[in-house]
Amino acid sequence: MALRALARNKMRTVLTMLGIVIGVGAVIAMVGIGQGADQTMQDQIANLGSNLLFVSSGSRNFGGLHVGWGATKSLVPEDATAILKECPDVAAVAPGTQSTAQVVFGNDNWGTRITGTTPDYFPIRSWPFQSGESFTSDDVLLASNVAVIGETVRKNLFGPTNPVGQTIRIQDLPFTVVGVLVAKGQSPAGNEDQDDNIYVPLTTLQKKILGQTWLRFIMVSARSHAGSYAAQQQITGLLRDRHRIREGDPDDFTVRNLADMADLASESSKVMTALLGAIAGICLFVGGIIIMNVMLISVTERTREIGVRMAIGATESDVQRQFLAEALLMSVIGGGFGILLGAALCYAISVGFGWPILISNGAIVGAVAVSTAVGIFFGYYPAQKAAQLDPIEALRYE
Repeated sequence: MALRALARNKMRTVLTMLGIVIGVGAVIAMVGIGQGADQTMQDQIANLGSNLLFVSSGSRNFGGLHVGWGATKSLVPEDATAILKECPDVAAVAPGTQSTAQVVFGNDNWGTRITGTTPDYFPIRSWPFQSGESFTSDDVLLASNVAVIGETVRKNLFGPTNPVGQTIRIQDLPFTVVGVLVAKGQSPAGNEDQDDNIYVPLTTLQKKILGQTWLRFIMVSARSHAGSYAAQQQITGLLRDRHRIREGDPDDFTVRNLADMADLASESSKVMTALLGAIAGICLFVGGIIIMNVMLISVTERTREIGVRMAIGATESDVQRQFLAEALLMSVIGGGFGILLGAALCYAISVGFGWPILISNGAIVGAVAVSTAVGIFFGYYPAQKAAQLDPIEALRYE
């Protein structure tokens, strides 16, 4: 009966459902954009490494002069060894230092960063090789002249040539390329090309190029995401003790936890998704008001029909269910088409703008549930009004 009643005024029914269609489609599209942005940010942060903590030389005040990262020379290789042995929530460490240099291969040259570290650096960063392999612990022990290069360095120095086994020169020292890393792209902040780097054994960079014994950083991998916070506290306590920092004095190092960055990005994304969803929800609210308005008009137009039905035995509950079914049917059908519209919008945005879109089952179920609730909520008053009509007055209505 509800289908027949709606079919009698097809155009009005379609226009009434249009508000629900647009509302549900907007909710799915907006939530998809928000969740896609969150997933992209989380992937970029995870791309930096597994449960990663970054320990660096911190800022200290020397007679009013504040010096920052890498300038205090407070980290030494023994600190990295102690962190691995004495911090139970730490799974692996990779001490390191950095410099910049002009690298030469044949007639080509390229200015890039040179990072001295240990073989554990690459598993900690979750960084696979596209060709070749990492240098070894023996290379670190012997200060061997071997190098692993990033994709940007490979493109600019070697082009189509296979770099593995080739010899490059760093500050007039020959280095054999033993591996090429898979491209990672820009850092999450967008201010650093992660592939524009050459990695050599830590001792090689310290002894043969820089002539230093201290470290600029220590990469640390915690045993789990939740354990990274415990590892951060353990590292802080251990280094304060090793560096003989008195209570109340500032640290001469910094421990950054990438889990903080991930949590902050997730919270920001949730706020954005909620805001976009709320804006789209307004469309659903407007669609519900349209349904109520049209149903009230329908009750007025069909007053005599209601009177006849009640005169031949229909109860108030029967009349109420009929009009409520019509409102609910428009919402459910509109919600179904809204899902298709939302999916089409997500696809168009993803293809047209290159934005990442993530349509979750939760968003679809939520949109359908809300559209159904809208039909019940906004259809109840017209249905109640129809059910409360006096049959005698309804039969007299012109």
